[in-house]
Amino acid sequence: MDNKNTLKQFEFFDVTADVGFRAYGQDLNDAFGNAALAMFEVMTDTSQVKPKVIREILVESEDEKALLYDWLSELLFIHDYEGLVFSQFTVTIQQKDPETFNLSAVVWGEEFNQATHEVRDEVKAVTFHLMEIVKEENRCTLQVIVDT
Repeated sequence: MDNKNTLKQFEFFDVTADVGFRAYGQDLNDAFGNAALAMFEVMTDTSQVKPKVIREILVESEDEKALLYDWLSELLFIHDYEGLVFSQFTVTIQQKDPETFNLSAVVWGEEFNQATHEVRDEVKAVTFHLMEIVKEENRCTLQVIVDT
């Protein structure tokens, strides 16, 4: 049995006036994908989002926390300007040098439609507040708070 399927993808935690989540993965790539899934879960039921539209995303940042912030912010930008929600993510992160991290991703989703998608909270912004990245041998945990 694939160990990946037994790992929890994400969970929410209480934060005053905002939404916090912890995303998990076997590695940083997996955890970044699950962080994106958690962010879209704040907005809608991602199990109802079909993979009709594909987007390729490239992000470059100076460290892993900035990369996480920039990744989620880029997805939020696409959501705000194109009206898309996503439910599947393939993420590859590479460190070019000590101060340059690259993320390339392919994401799948569709246009948000109130008739078929549950309306939940609007995510206004990603924050650095209490952001954490914890890497262990076979597990990575990301903690993020989004402004709703």
